[in-house]
Amino acid sequence: MSQNQPSSPLPENNQTEALFDVESAVLPATLPILPLRGLVVYPLTAVPLNIGQPRSVRLIDDAVDDDRLIGLFASTDPEQTAPGPNEIFDVGVATAVHRLLRQPDGTIRLMVHGLHRVRIKEYVRTEPYLEARIEPWPETVETGSEIEAMAHHLAEMFLQLAEFVPSIPVPLLATTLNADNPLQLAYTVATYIRLDLDKSQEFLVRQSLRDKLEFLLAHIGRELEKIEVSRQIRSKAVSHIEQSQREFFLREQLKTIQRELGEEDERQVEIRLFQQKMAAANLPEEAKAEAERELNRLAKLPIAAAEYSVVRSYLEWLIGLPWGKTTLDNLDLYHARRVLDEAHHGLEEIKERIIEYLAVRRLRQQRSRYQSGENGRFSHGSILCLSGPPGVGKTSLGQSIAKAMDRKFARIALGGMRDEAEIRGHRRTYIGALPGRIIQALRQTDSKNPVIMLDEIDKLGNDFRGDPASALLELLDPEQNNAFRDHYLDVPFDLSDVLFIATANYLDPIPGPLRDRLEILPLAGYTEREKISIAQTHLLPRQLRENGLRPTEIKFTDGVMSQLILSYTQEAGVRELDRTIGRICRKVATAIAHNLENGQLSPQTTPIAVADLPTYLGPAKHQPETLNRAQPPGIATGLAWTSMGGTLIFVEATKMPGHKGLIITGQLGDVMKESVQAALSYIRSQATALGISPDFFNNHDLHIHVPAGAIPKDGPSAGITIAVALASLLTGRPVPSDLGMTGEITLRGQVMPIGGLKEKVLAAHRFGLKTVLFPQRNEPELVQIPSDILQQLTLVPADNMSQVLEVALDVKPHG
Repeated sequence: MSQNQPSSPLPENNQTEALFDVESAVLPATLPILPLRGLVVYPLTAVPLNIGQPRSVRLIDDAVDDDRLIGLFASTDPEQTAPGPNEIFDVGVATAVHRLLRQPDGTIRLMVHGLHRVRIKEYVRTEPYLEARIEPWPETVETGSEIEAMAHHLAEMFLQLAEFVPSIPVPLLATTLNADNPLQLAYTVATYIRLDLDKSQEFLVRQSLRDKLEFLLAHIGRELEKIEVSRQIRSKAVSHIEQSQREFFLREQLKTIQRELGEEDERQVEIRLFQQKMAAANLPEEAKAEAERELNRLAKLPIAAAEYSVVRSYLEWLIGLPWGKTTLDNLDLYHARRVLDEAHHGLEEIKERIIEYLAVRRLRQQRSRYQSGENGRFSHGSILCLSGPPGVGKTSLGQSIAKAMDRKFARIALGGMRDEAEIRGHRRTYIGALPGRIIQALRQTDSKNPVIMLDEIDKLGNDFRGDPASALLELLDPEQNNAFRDHYLDVPFDLSDVLFIATANYLDPIPGPLRDRLEILPLAGYTEREKISIAQTHLLPRQLRENGLRPTEIKFTDGVMSQLILSYTQEAGVRELDRTIGRICRKVATAIAHNLENGQLSPQTTPIAVADLPTYLGPAKHQPETLNRAQPPGIATGLAWTSMGGTLIFVEATKMPGHKGLIITGQLGDVMKESVQAALSYIRSQATALGISPDFFNNHDLHIHVPAGAIPKDGPSAGITIAVALASLLTGRPVPSDLGMTGEITLRGQVMPIGGLKEKVLAAHRFGLKTVLFPQRNEPELVQIPSDILQQLTLVPADNMSQVLEVALDVKPHG
């Protein structure tokens, strides 16, 4: 097989004359087939070849001796040294050997001339070389002015390409490009442009002259575009280098001029400013040593160096932190109480805890005997965590604490945070590294002792980038955070003067070690009276300001506020109530604006009546009066705690013929399913006392369902509710619709204590219940419930199920 690439013409010395008369060539029926590796030869072109394979040398010898034409066909696999019939394209060129030169090493160099395009019909032999029966396959040659124009354009584009490709012998091709035969022009151009094997064969197979010209024009157009883009890139690169050199020379000249004038250059001025800031920053020893080391590095780096900006940014962060800047705490307890009362209604327990915190700090400052530790540092106590449903004022309470103490305030949203580097910072080895959010907050407040709120600490995440909750362990430990080391700064910073306040909607997701560092201050929902007071005092004035209304232009009575709370919000906090008041204010503002545009006088005051609420807000979203309707046997109302505050759940029980089956639905968790089993076991054990037939359970199936099946539910506090629903179903006695209950049940019928009693009682009052059954062991927690709520509800403590069933169904089982 030939080792063939287009090469330079044969040397003038030691070469033979033409071996074949091209003009008189006649295409025979069979041709010896010479496979080509990675090369396609075209008709009407002359191409030099190198022949080295033994069977290819013999083929050439036989063809020259017999004055025969040779069929040149490309191999489908250029790596194949001896391809067979199935490894050769079936379209090739019949060629004549024009010149031949034998080399001392036994190889042959020859010049072949392509004559006709031919196609293999069948192979007649494979040894000592391939030979096949062929047929001519002439091209379709169109004529006309369009073909001539395309050929002319192709010649011009090829000459443009030849200027950028040194391997194209432009002087040798000038005569060919000026030829009148467009087909010869196309084949000549295709011989010298860079086409891979598949594209070359595709070009040869194309039937019409028009297709071949269009193919070449498109290919050369793309090559010229690539060359132009490369030229532009090189031009820009050279321009950039020249600009950089020019800037370097100008800087050097500027330095020379500044030295002559006795002035400093830009870098020296910047270093001097850093030195002045360092002297004023009151840096600790380790931070000062690190700053001096980095400043010395900066002085040796050229301004144009990439590392210059990295070192400069690090120094700005390090020196710009408030190492010695603190605000003077206002520990006036009366001032703090006044600020908290002005901003927040109720929340007495929380306010008392904050006042206690300030009082202890005041005493420690006044009495040196309370100092602890060898260095006289104060232990600043626990980290506060405000836990409660949304909308009860946790975030705003943190702002009020900062205002009461005259401290600066910063809020860090932890919700969805998954990267530990958000807390500890990125190491300086990373591009675009920055300190963590804690250090950023300190620089933002420019104070060493701000109030930093860690909002939504219960919504931290974790993944392959680390666990932010673990990074908070050191941060929130008063015994360790005096030497907090951010990864970016890599020097310790004392955070012991920072007052950290965390917020959470619920505590279960907080990891145990982190929760152990927090002092939990629960914020229950507001009562109706508290919501009315908050709405009239805080929410309504703010909505009037935001909507451009005067206080005299709209009036809300307490009755209207009560209806908004009961029929349109039903929440633990006041966030939805605030939005609802805003909707009404916007509609009133719109009506006033329309009247002004029409030249009409608006009424001085728009009173909002209860009957007007559907006009402003649409139909009521909640119907608390529906709780007062009669309930059939088998339904009991329970009280539950959620992250949004307290709420009601309804337990439904029904029976059907069967064989001791129990169906539980409503997307209940494992603990709640166990409560169903415990309640059923207790009711079965008391069947005789409740008047239930002993054979009833053998012949019936029971179904327990808790509506709102799309919402997951779990916990043990619905145990007595489930037992009451079963007892109601089996005795045929309905449970009063205004009775709610909560408590865990045991197999012996004991009522165990539960959590969230305050939130559940507030929910009972909010939804219009009149009586609440609760565990007797939770009775001490009633002091947390406002007295006005206690006066409006009948709270019945119960120690066992006998007491519960006596109140709920007016029956009293034995035992």
